[in-house]
Amino acid sequence: MPEMPEVEIIRRYLDTVLTGQTIMKLDLLLPRQIKWPEPEAYRAMAIGRTIQAMKRRGKYLIMELDNGNELIFHLRMTGRLVFEPEGESHDSYARLLFHLDGGGLLVYGDTRTLGAVYALAPGERWRIHGLAEMGPEPLSPEFTPEYLYQLVQGKKTLIKSLLLNQKYIGGIGNIYDDEALFLAGIHPQRRASTLTQEECQRLYGTINSVIEAGIRDGGTTFRDYQNGEGGHGSHQEHLFVYNRKGQPCRKCGTPIEKITVGGRGTHYCPRCQK
Repeated sequence: MPEMPEVEIIRRYLDTVLTGQTIMKLDLLLPRQIKWPEPEAYRAMAIGRTIQAMKRRGKYLIMELDNGNELIFHLRMTGRLVFEPEGESHDSYARLLFHLDGGGLLVYGDTRTLGAVYALAPGERWRIHGLAEMGPEPLSPEFTPEYLYQLVQGKKTLIKSLLLNQKYIGGIGNIYDDEALFLAGIHPQRRASTLTQEECQRLYGTINSVIEAGIRDGGTTFRDYQNGEGGHGSHQEHLFVYNRKGQPCRKCGTPIEKITVGGRGTHYCPRCQK
């Protein structure tokens, strides 16, 4: 699943090429991917509107239109949003095609059709619970060491699972969760409430640093992730633990292990994260 860095990279590119363009036509190749409103109502909310900006909240991409409406995309496991300047789709799994007045085409593709697409009027974000209830994001002023320390107080859940809960922190997924915990030297099966203030300070720093590194490297691509131009990221080449089971730890040489925490595959170093 694209996480905060990958979605931010998509947003940055699409914001440069889509802002000021008008949606002239919309092909709904798989209407069931639209979760709100009904497909024809979605079409009516989009066609003829000019794109004001591409924004992001957590893992959601938000297209702001000139009348205040928002087209929202949640890519989930295999979704992608790619701009085709020549106006032709090269995606055999294209689900929605936005024809733009500049001659280009915005393609929403989704191999396994697990993603979700919405059109919301102003003030309707409450319709998407994951978006409306999302906690502060890494790199934001609201996400602070003190916030993280207060968050873990009394939480018996495992720290790995807590970091994945978008209600508490928006945008972190499995890859960057594992990486941040490794760099902070914290075992993924620690109870959140056992973290000290010093450990929370350290974890706060590593969360921000892994998000920044992911953005700097163009995102992490293993299978489906594509940026807004259809290209791939390189951050997978710099990961410390994620997807490196059996390989030597980059710090101590101990083989990386993989376990399951909260139903999620979890990579860690048994020596660096005791």
